[in-house]
Amino acid sequence: MIICLTSANDSGGEPDSSRLDRCLWAIAREDSQALAELYDCTSPSVYAFALSILKNTQDAEDVLHDCYLQIYSAAAKYQASGKPMAWILTITRNLCLLKLRERRRMADLPPENWEPYLEACQSASPEDRLILTECMRLLSDEERQIVILHAVAGFKHRETAKLLELPLSTVLSKYNRAMKKLKNHIGKEY
Repeated sequence: MIICLTSANDSGGEPDSSRLDRCLWAIAREDSQALAELYDCTSPSVYAFALSILKNTQDAEDVLHDCYLQIYSAAAKYQASGKPMAWILTITRNLCLLKLRERRRMADLPPENWEPYLEACQSASPEDRLILTECMRLLSDEERQIVILHAVAGFKHRETAKLLELPLSTVLSKYNRAMKKLKNHIGKEY
């Protein structure tokens, strides 16, 4: 089963850190083409992460837009540390928390909110989309965020723990529990 939730480099993996660093450096020099390239490489992960926190497609799209505006204005302050995606997702997380504070609401993610996002994944078959939609419904909000950050965005568990401000042991146990839930569910269905 192939599920496209992140843009990948030519080797088929997660976005290349050096490529993202080069984009950020060019953005600091006000290169709009570099911003477009950065957006193409990272927007699926940014959107998925924002959606996992906000549970609302319109809010996630707003945060996606605001994130790249903030990246454009703050790129000169970025210091390359080999983890540009962590910097981008930290901006995303902060914008999501700000939006949550503004609206003071949290709601369950209705399954139909994932469907427009999944439709954009060209390599995911209709069956893959149905399976992923069902799987996302099974997970709690926190489990969904941890799975997205680790399995989709490619973060290590330690990085996920830092980003979500959770103990590493909590992230590990919730990830393992979420994966067991998904395996049990998929095993029962198929």
